[in-house]
Amino acid sequence: MWYGVYCRSLCRSPAMLERFRRPEILLLVLAASMPLSFSVWNTLLNNFVVAKASFTGADIGLLQSVREIPGFLAFTVIFVLLLIREQRLALLSLVATGVGVMLTGFFPSLTGLLLTTLLMSIGFHFYETLQTSLALQWFPKKNSAIWMGRMAAAGSFTALLAYGLVWGLMNLANLDYTWVYLIGGGTTVVIALIAWILFPQFPQPHSQRKQLILRKRYWLYYALTMMSGARRQIFIVFAGFLMVEKFGYSVGEIAALYTANHLLNLYIAPKIGQFIVRFGERRILTLEYVGLVLVFTGYALVESAMLAAVLYIIDHLFFSMAIAIKTYFQKIVDDRDIASSAGVSFTINHIAAVVIPVLFGLLWLTSPAMVFFAGSLMALVSLGLAQLVPEQPGPGNESRLGQGMAAI
Repeated sequence: MWYGVYCRSLCRSPAMLERFRRPEILLLVLAASMPLSFSVWNTLLNNFVVAKASFTGADIGLLQSVREIPGFLAFTVIFVLLLIREQRLALLSLVATGVGVMLTGFFPSLTGLLLTTLLMSIGFHFYETLQTSLALQWFPKKNSAIWMGRMAAAGSFTALLAYGLVWGLMNLANLDYTWVYLIGGGTTVVIALIAWILFPQFPQPHSQRKQLILRKRYWLYYALTMMSGARRQIFIVFAGFLMVEKFGYSVGEIAALYTANHLLNLYIAPKIGQFIVRFGERRILTLEYVGLVLVFTGYALVESAMLAAVLYIIDHLFFSMAIAIKTYFQKIVDDRDIASSAGVSFTINHIAAVVIPVLFGLLWLTSPAMVFFAGSLMALVSLGLAQLVPEQPGPGNESRLGQGMAAI
């Protein structure tokens, strides 16, 4: 009811409608729409593949490997941009994600799930790449971190809605997996189509180069991005596994941790954006990596289930600080390189997704603690790299090692 009143008021007030139809608002809407499908897919996946598709450990491993392939190939988005503009492709990518999730429940077999997951993952990784590119182009440099923090908070809010949707539809409405996937994915598709109609095609401030670009002067950004991808794998693959294997956390308790993470992120993420604007990228990244050294060391040594949960929540909160890597790059990049560089950096970020789960999985068999000590070592490397970020980054002042490298 309130939504209908709001929409009618927008239509009666052209000025209000124009204030709403801005690039920043579009990115907030899109950031909120993605978790409605992806969180539903991710929350149901393990139960669905066991109950409906009789998956083995080898099957789920294959499925997750296939899911990461589009992330590793994210650089190919630049070739698609030869045919379609970024804003339109971002919306189509959201539609592809939603459709992949919608179809998941209809194909409970290894082949079917590989195909629907591939479709979902192509949409997801293309969208994430384009979201970064558009944010760096559209947000003003002086306060882009604040807007990126708001985007993270919007995603956390709708992820919470997705968890509630799954619980309500499965436990109260007693709907089958097929319907839950259909509703979750369909919601993202509907929002993307409404955004396509409601928002105009916004101009790009600078024409983007439509070829792969690797520049020596961006080397610090590439290094920070690769280490950030490695840190994410430690959290996603091994921190959660530690909670279950060592401390016996149930599905409900893990879900409670996710909920706590997103609730805190609603408040923390916008604040981190403000802190980046106030204190600069180097100080925020330094805080993140010092904290990660302590958190990963804590994972290695912890013997208390409650303390492990605290470490898990703190670990997740540090993710928002990675916004500082994006705003640092926004300040040093040639404006025409943003789209290409977003695809390349997403591929670099996923190098770790291919290597770390396998290698560290073998190390886990010998010593789980060594996995997290290795994570602490990677955090120390990231901390060293962060110290090279200048106080005032800009073209020609990309790192504290010198006044930058010549463009190549």
